[in-house]
Amino acid sequence: MSQFSAIILAAGKGTRIKSETPKVLLPLCGRTLVGHVNEAVVGAGADPVVFVVRHERERVASHLKEINPTAIIADQDDIKGTGRAAWCALQALPPETTGSVLVIAGDCPMFTAHSLQELRAAHENSNNAVTVLSAVLDDPYGYGRIVRDAAGPDETAGTANATGNILGIVEEKDATDTQRQICEVGTSTYVFDLDFLRTALENIGTDNAQGEMYLTDAIAAAVAAGSGVGSYILPNAIEAAGVNDLVQLADLQVEMNRRIQEEWLRTGVRIIDPATTHVDVTVQLEPDAVVEPGTVLRGNTKVARYGVVGPNSELTDVTVGEGARLPHTVATAVTIDAHQVTAPFTVLGVSAR
Repeated sequence: MSQFSAIILAAGKGTRIKSETPKVLLPLCGRTLVGHVNEAVVGAGADPVVFVVRHERERVASHLKEINPTAIIADQDDIKGTGRAAWCALQALPPETTGSVLVIAGDCPMFTAHSLQELRAAHENSNNAVTVLSAVLDDPYGYGRIVRDAAGPDETAGTANATGNILGIVEEKDATDTQRQICEVGTSTYVFDLDFLRTALENIGTDNAQGEMYLTDAIAAAVAAGSGVGSYILPNAIEAAGVNDLVQLADLQVEMNRRIQEEWLRTGVRIIDPATTHVDVTVQLEPDAVVEPGTVLRGNTKVARYGVVGPNSELTDVTVGEGARLPHTVATAVTIDAHQVTAPFTVLGVSAR
């Protein structure tokens, strides 16, 4: 396989979040939003990885170096838009970098390494200049619509659920009423031939409703040049979900928590009531561990086999030995020995101060 690099767009402020925390640093099940994206991108084999930053630059860059010490940090300049952000990233890439490059938003935490590997494979098995990662949504409002040159039965070309070659991606504010009926949307995730992207971004302007340099215009450039535009449609559209406000973040928290617990249940961990339980992605549970209702497990908590935590316990960075029991316990940064039983309503560690 050819060299595979990545650009993660992490420059936005997230105005609709209404928080002093930069959007990409918002926590979700034990990692930041951009931390989840980084895990998926690195897991898919991308190297090097460039992060584009601007809002709260030092705060964001410091975190990025913590989660990915080899990360390349690129600063977005005063020209707005995802296309310009990608251009800034390309200036920071080592000049000898070749092959293909993944471009992905830093506020889309649900992607898995597997899906990004499938996208990469779809691109590298074709001769296309770009491969678009798309999804089919029941409610596509706010997303860029995938416009194709052909349609299925009883459909007009470029409308809902169309099939055929991609002609371009039209942003919501630039779309016609007909185009807004399209259910297939872009996920702001692409794999480009690196040489093509370098050339295309030198020729993209800001003549659109937003006055921004759209990365989607590179798709139109590939179509115009006859360079080929491929696609990979996500089997599970939830992976494409981003975070524009705290309502969306809360929805994704529920979905990711469900995903995490399902994985542990399939390994032999007994979670009595997943609906009232929270487990961070960084937690480690051994088979035959039991998690009672109302329990929150955070950070680097580890529960050995036959350990029972809860009901109604909150553990952060706690190691629970084999056969230990912690009912109604709040504990932080402590070790519970094997077979130790804490009295109900015990507070241990930092939380006790």
